Amino acid sequence: MPAQSTSMLAPSPAAAARRESPLELAAAESFQFIWRTLRRLGVRPEHAVDDATQRVFEIAARKHGRIQPGHERAFLFKTAVLVAAEERRAQRRSREVSDDATVAAAPDTAPLPDQAVEHQRSRELLDVVLDGMDPDERAVFVLFELERLSSPEISELLEIPVGTVASRLRRAREAFHVGARRLRARLNRSGGQP
Repeated sequence: MPAQSTSMLAPSPAAAARRESPLELAAAESFQFIWRTLRRLGVRPEHAVDDATQRVFEIAARKHGRIQPGHERAFLFKTAVLVAAEERRAQRRSREVSDDATVAAAPDTAPLPDQAVEHQRSRELLDVVLDGMDPDERAVFVLFELERLSSPEISELLEIPVGTVASRLRRAREAFHVGARRLRARLNRSGGQP
């Protein structure tokens, strides 16, 4: 994620002089979380994630009067889930072909540390598996396994019972393992290309 994205949250001198609203505080605390959530929920490429993140906070700013106090983060997350779904639909409708695969396959003339290359590869493979999951199960899986939120926190964010969180997480783990096995088999057959 570009470093400049987080600088947008730095308060202006006028904003610093006044007290921040609960929504402003939640936005400042949740910016990175919302960006990662959108990325993990299938928004691609990176510039689209930046745009989608901005849309989440624009929607929150427009609807700030309707957000219940203490539920700002839940509102931001639910908005991110809806924006991610909208973005994925737009990507499917678009005739433009994503150039991510071409860019990833293009040789890079600048030397990269092995660790950075391996991290990028792992993230791409994770994205392939996550893209094959049911959106509701994927949201719970991302929040629990990747964001390390507890089941009660997920329950509150998604406004679903803790039991539903548990059942979606169980199904999501099964789907993730099935997807990972299929991807491994495909990689073995194709010589390492997803």
